Amino acid sequence: MRVTLADIEAARRVIEGVVLDTPMLPAPRLSALTGADVFVKYENLQVTNSFKDRGALVKLASLSEAERKRGVVAMSAGNHAQAVAYHAARLRIPATIVMPVTTPFVKVAATRSHGAEVVLEGESVADAQASCERLQSERGLVLVHPYDDPRIIAGQGTIALEMLEDVPDLDQLVIPIGGGGLIAGNAIAARARKADIEIVGAEAALYPAVWNALHDGHRPIGGATLAEGIAVKNVGKLTLPVIRELVSSVVLVDEAQLERAVNAYLTLQKTMAEGAGAAGLAAMLAEPARFKGKRVGLILCGGNIDPRILASIMVRELERDSRIVSFRLTIPDRPGVLGIIATRLGHLGANILEVDHRRLFLDVPAKGAKLDVTIETRDGAHAAEIMAALAADGYAPAAIETASALE
Repeated sequence: MRVTLADIEAARRVIEGVVLDTPMLPAPRLSALTGADVFVKYENLQVTNSFKDRGALVKLASLSEAERKRGVVAMSAGNHAQAVAYHAARLRIPATIVMPVTTPFVKVAATRSHGAEVVLEGESVADAQASCERLQSERGLVLVHPYDDPRIIAGQGTIALEMLEDVPDLDQLVIPIGGGGLIAGNAIAARARKADIEIVGAEAALYPAVWNALHDGHRPIGGATLAEGIAVKNVGKLTLPVIRELVSSVVLVDEAQLERAVNAYLTLQKTMAEGAGAAGLAAMLAEPARFKGKRVGLILCGGNIDPRILASIMVRELERDSRIVSFRLTIPDRPGVLGIIATRLGHLGANILEVDHRRLFLDVPAKGAKLDVTIETRDGAHAAEIMAALAADGYAPAAIETASALE
C-alpha cells in the first residue's frame, strides 16, 4: 500500500491536539559548526521524547473495538515502545512490548511506567521481532510495527508538513534511517509540498541495511552502537521503494561522529539528543561539503539517552578536543617532587583532575617513579604548551592514549 500526501494529511487530523506540533527553530551555532544554514525540529519535546508518538497514535486510533480488546504487541529498542505504551494506556488498550536486552535501562523503565508488559529478548530489534511474532500468534494480538505499516509511515510524515510550514524555503531535509518509516513518510510529504527539496538519509555505519539495499552492498551489519534506535538489520518492504524513489543519498555515520553530534546538541543547543536522534547532524559532520551553504532541516527525532552514556560522551569529546589530557612523567622519587609538579601545572594554568603515582614499573630506576596525570586545559594549543614546558623541565612527558584518541 503506497502512502500518499492525503494519508499524511488525514494522519495530521488524527494527532491534532494530542501530539505536540514541536518547535522548528534556527540553530546559528550548528550553522557555524557545519557551514550550512541549519534549522532543528525538536521532536525530543514530545511526551515520550521522540517522534514515535505520531505514528503510534495514528495506528492505535485506527483499530476496531474488537482489536482494541485483544490488545497490541510491538518490538522496539525504546522509542516506539514508549509511544505505543503511552498511547495504548490513554486509549485503554492492553500493550505488550518486546525489547532487546541491550536497550538502555532508561527506555525500559519508561515503557514499563506507562503500564505495558515488557518482554526483554534478543540482542537487537531484529532478534526481538521473532519473539514479537510468536506472541502475536499465541495471544491473537495486533502488531504495531515500528516502521513497516502505512499508518505508522503516514503519522511520521506529519513532521515534514509542519517543518515546511515553518520554514518553506528549505533546500534539504536530513533524516535518520532505521527501518525507514521516518524518512519514507517525510520524503513523501516533503516532496509533495516542495518538489525540488532534497532528502538525505543518515544511517549508522554499523547497521547499513538500507545502504546495502540501495547499493547492492555487503557491508557487515551488527555491533554496539550509540544509535540503538536505528540499529535495524531488516529494511521495510513498504519503506524501501519510497527511499529508492525519493531519497537522493544515504550517509553512513560512525560512532565518533554520532558522539560528536550528541555532544553538539547538548553543549551548543542545550538540548538532549540520543544517538539516533543526532544522526542527521552526524551526517552533516561526516560530509560537510554536501550541505555547505544550504538551508537544512534536521529532525532531532529522539532524546531518550542514558545519563551515564551522555556523561561519558561529554568527557570523551573533551579528550578529543584536548581539553582533557593524560600523560605520564618520569620523575625522581624523593620528597617534594609531587608538590613541585602540582605547583608548576598550576602556574601553567592546568587544572589537575587525577594523579597516579607508580613506583613498581621495571623500566624505572629504583630511585625513580612514573607519574600519570590527567589535567583540564583551555584547548589543544594550551595542552601543547604545557607538554613543552614539562619536557623543558626534564620530566619527559608522554601522552597516554585514551579510547577517543585511538578511534
